[in-house]
Amino acid sequence: MLIFVWTIQVISALLLMVLILMHSPKGDGIAGIGNAAQMFSSQKSAEKGLNKLTGIVAAVFVVCVFLLGFGIIK
Repeated sequence: MLIFVWTIQVISALLLMVLILMHSPKGDGIAGIGNAAQMFSSQKSAEKGLNKLTGIVAAVFVVCVFLLGFGIIK
């Protein structure tokens, strides 16, 4: 069981890195402070799906970290 959780953690970590890198940049740094019109634009459906998938993979990663970190699975 320990090896299975380690495998899930490694796969979710790699997948999380890829998913985060796939996100489009949201801000322009300091230049974007006065541009309030972009701040309230709606998300595209592909970006919404990517956000949901990233959240799910992040939750799986966090659960694996807690299971392994607190020694629940031995």
